[in-house]
Amino acid sequence: MAGRRIGYVRVSTLDLNEKRQLEGQVLDRVFTDKASGRDTSRPELTELLQFARDGDTVVAHSMDRLARNLDDLRALVQGLTRKGVRVEFVKESLVFTGEDSPMANLMLSGMGAFAEFERSLIRERQREGIALAKQRGAYKGRKKTLTPERAAELVKRAGSGVSKVVLARDYGISRETVYQYLRQAHWGYHPPPPRPLCGRRARPA
Repeated sequence: MAGRRIGYVRVSTLDLNEKRQLEGQVLDRVFTDKASGRDTSRPELTELLQFARDGDTVVAHSMDRLARNLDDLRALVQGLTRKGVRVEFVKESLVFTGEDSPMANLMLSGMGAFAEFERSLIRERQREGIALAKQRGAYKGRKKTLTPERAAELVKRAGSGVSKVVLARDYGISRETVYQYLRQAHWGYHPPPPRPLCGRRARPA
């Protein structure tokens, strides 16, 4: 009896389209985690490891979907192959069975290490970019936004006489952002009409 083909998908946020990762693959079941790859205690991955049995094939789009560092990647692949489960990475075109050649194991280590190194470089560039922006005074961090309910509450409190300084402190936003919410409420989320040009009067029709 042929083993099952089991897909594993991981996305970092709810906004990503997880269906694209294994598009075109014929699978008997798919496990999907919406979580960081740094955490190996992912509920769907844990269930997959318990579900897969001898003769099955686990299919992932790429190595970094299964793990974010080399040690975890090795442990997961070796744990599955010891159970007789094949592990297939679509992007890298690699398959591991537990009876792999030294070259296959070298590629697993080398490509996993390269992916980990690449992520480290990206994080370093991001940190350097933020540091330079802070030196220039251009980095303000991510702007905080309020839910519609909180924004309506802010407008109501401002109307009752609460100062902008207090509102900014209570809602964890800048005074400029407070004014933006108040302007939006005043204009019904539409910009004010353009002002006539100075020094000109409209001609009578």
